Amino acid sequence: MLTIKSEYDTFTTKTFRIPEEFSKRLATLAENHNTSMNKVVIQCLEFALKNIDEEEFAEGAEK
Repeated sequence: MLTIKSEYDTFTTKTFRIPEEFSKRLATLAENHNTSMNKVVIQCLEFALKNIDEEEFAEGAEK
């Protein structure tokens, strides 16, 4: 379940290119939750990192 948090301790700046479809969906999510797209991206990344199967991910990278 995605839960939008409002605060984080430290930040770093990175630049990523993402598909336009993702950008639109993230913007909609941010608007629906009355928050910034940056906060939504952070929450999505946090969720993915907590739920990723690292062994399965590594096997996929080898293909």
